[in-house]
Amino acid sequence: MKLRELAHSRTGDKGNTSNISVIAYRTEDYTRLEAAVTVERVRHHLGALIQGEVVRYALPGLGALNFVLTRTLGGGVTRSLALDAHGKCLSSAILDLDI
Repeated sequence: MKLRELAHSRTGDKGNTSNISVIAYRTEDYTRLEAAVTVERVRHHLGALIQGEVVRYALPGLGALNFVLTRTLGGGVTRSLALDAHGKCLSSAILDLDI
């Protein structure tokens, strides 16, 4: 099953950092997301796009996980020629994670 079947995603970009939230469609699926969508799995899934740190924040009251990925946007949205590395593309990519 792909992550997109249980959750949707929102992103934000600031400089060379991407902020990605994964939000369960149903509250009862949050525990499954928390167990399956780890820092290690996100780092492995997005691979070489992530040059810095990955930090995960759990938001159980919202049924969401928030990931902050540093050094991910090729120097920043306005400095990078790699459009695929911008946050909106990364949120789509993370939803393709097998869980």
